Amino acid sequence: MTSTEALPSRLHGVVDRIPATLGLLAGPDQGRVSLPVRLAWSGPTEFDVTDPRQRLTLYRTLMDCGQRDDIVRYVNATLLRRDWPRIRRLTARRVIALWERRLPELTA
Repeated sequence: MTSTEALPSRLHGVVDRIPATLGLLAGPDQGRVSLPVRLAWSGPTEFDVTDPRQRLTLYRTLMDCGQRDDIVRYVNATLLRRDWPRIRRLTARRVIALWERRLPELTA
């Protein structure tokens, strides 16, 4: 039997997961981050935040799957601002718009 109910939007709850300010982001600016399997279930689980490519993968994973506490714990505000132009190009426009609406300093 096929259901005719619409699936929930992929964006459901995204705004609630975005921290209120960049100042709340307390992630490391060096070293390695190990994500729990609930966040990194289909790819790497460990990331070197000093490697721009690994950091980009880490931050995009957190934006897609992480809860607010995960984002606060693992994302560094300075590095996020530095990486934002690349993240903008590689992430869904609707997700980016929500992040920039909540954190306009990302576009400054």
